[in-house]
Amino acid sequence: MNLSYSKTIRVNAGKPYDVIIERGLLARCGTLINQVLPKAERAVIISDSNVAPLYADAVKISLEQAGYTAFVHVFPAGEENKRLTAIEGMYAAMAAAGLSRTDFAVALGGGVTGDMCGFAAATYLRGIPFVQIPTTVLSQNDSSVGGKTGIDLTCGKNLVGSFHQPCLVLADADTLATLPPRYITDGFGEIIKHGCIKSAELFALIEAHGTATDMIEELTARSIAIKAGVVERDERESGERMLLNFGHTLGHAIEKCAGFTGIAHGEAVGVGMLMMTRASEAAGMTEPGTAARIEAVLTKCSMPTACDFSLADICEAAMLDKKRRGDSLNIVLLSAIGDSFVYKIPCAELLDFVRGGVTA
Repeated sequence: MNLSYSKTIRVNAGKPYDVIIERGLLARCGTLINQVLPKAERAVIISDSNVAPLYADAVKISLEQAGYTAFVHVFPAGEENKRLTAIEGMYAAMAAAGLSRTDFAVALGGGVTGDMCGFAAATYLRGIPFVQIPTTVLSQNDSSVGGKTGIDLTCGKNLVGSFHQPCLVLADADTLATLPPRYITDGFGEIIKHGCIKSAELFALIEAHGTATDMIEELTARSIAIKAGVVERDERESGERMLLNFGHTLGHAIEKCAGFTGIAHGEAVGVGMLMMTRASEAAGMTEPGTAARIEAVLTKCSMPTACDFSLADICEAAMLDKKRRGDSLNIVLLSAIGDSFVYKIPCAELLDFVRGGVTA
């Protein structure tokens, strides 16, 4: 293993914060949070019904040992519960706890929890601080960093939200031990994505090691460092940050076609990356063999390389993508592994473009 990587990554966004990647962080979270929020008095830990029984007590005890008054709010697990009704429950919990603008929320769980807690924190009292304690590979490598928060609507994923950066991210690899194997591999969708768009070296590490658990801290650190750099340069997604959406236009569409059940986010993104790269390779825009490398690494990580929905249905669902601008859509393509760009395509041409990767 190459140890030349940092376990603490500074994200120099508008409000800078640290991402700490270590084992045993849950027991120390109160002390670490107190270093960045010394004036806070109260906290609400927001977690879902799967994660709360495992870790909420440990986080609550640590917060209380650091001098905070801590409360726990639990909502039903699952992407299908990423709705405004669940946010209302979070607001009620924050109000019942008597949170002020100097107090904070803690997002304890996966990407759904982080997105929802962040959105609730961004809008409660017009904004309170929040801390991310991600407990999945997916959330540790992607959604906990960068300040994107939000909820789903029936017609599409993450269509309501805001930018609200956390004040601290604590990624404890020990929490991954309780994940079902599928949700280890699912999380690699975002790690692979970061390698595809910015780092041939990271991609090569995954090609060599797959989902080896003894590599997870290094892979996470390298993955987060890539995202942190992009976020610093383009916090509000006006340019370079669009590259982080590689695979997501079709991936989100696949999730919508599935009714946000049955296929996990990282799995859908992996399929989306492969479909889009096959299309761009067929169009002569991507180095030959790139799609084959992506397919091979997805297979090595036990991730799907196809889905059951028609290209027509997927492309129709993609029309509600947030990256749509009028009659065109900004999609992310690869020149080669580690080198990506944004390509503007008329919406009417998306289906034929994607179909080209199937018929080539």
